[in-house]
Amino acid sequence: MIHSTAIIDPSAELAEDVSVGPYTIIGAEVQIGSGTSIGPHVVIKGPTRIGAKNRIFQFTSIGEDPQDKKYRGEITRLEIGNGNVIREYATLHRGTVQDQGVTRIGNDNLLMAYTHVAHDCVVGNGVIMANAASLAGHVHVDDFAILGGFSLVHQFCRIGHYSFSAMGSVISRDILPYVMVGGSPTKPRGINAVGLERQGYGPEAIRQIKKAYKIVYKSGLKLDEAIQSLAELSAEAPEVSRMISFLEQSGRSIIR
Repeated sequence: MIHSTAIIDPSAELAEDVSVGPYTIIGAEVQIGSGTSIGPHVVIKGPTRIGAKNRIFQFTSIGEDPQDKKYRGEITRLEIGNGNVIREYATLHRGTVQDQGVTRIGNDNLLMAYTHVAHDCVVGNGVIMANAASLAGHVHVDDFAILGGFSLVHQFCRIGHYSFSAMGSVISRDILPYVMVGGSPTKPRGINAVGLERQGYGPEAIRQIKKAYKIVYKSGLKLDEAIQSLAELSAEAPEVSRMISFLEQSGRSIIR
């Protein structure tokens, strides 16, 4: 299962059924779980922990030092969950001590070719990053968000659950859950109704989310006033509570 040309540090811990392709390099303090396959010409540097049943394609760079001028060689980590697909030339970097010292990627994500996950990012579950989508440092991407090809996310932004960014979006503020953004400059474009349907949201839930969207984006209310209106709506639409919580915690404000 391990090609003869692969170079694996003696301290690396690989489950018995892990496959490693030609010319791949796996460094010290790397752990790789059962059922994971690693293609040729991959470089994995530790400390990095990779879970089970991941597919890592050729020419990816995983667990490299953070691209941060403040980094001085401190011990930091990258943690990757289970069932992820990481495509060609993706780059995933470890954290920094200026944050929590760890970059985290959850389960069942698809990171397409040339995607970049910078230091201290937190990526949830079921996320799709299309080709060349890039996260600057300290970005949080919530579950089932979709970033279109060449989307660029500014540092410290948060991307909400089930949100969607169109191709080429430049994201410098947070994206509210369920919301689609796109265009130049990037602006809200409605809710991600198709994505919600695919995730099992029924017509009534989607109708209520549309109503919440209109409160935030179409009513002319200030954000604190919009939150009050959302609180009233959430009594009959629990999905709206997620939007309220997000707005209350938003550090960079939202694209509006």
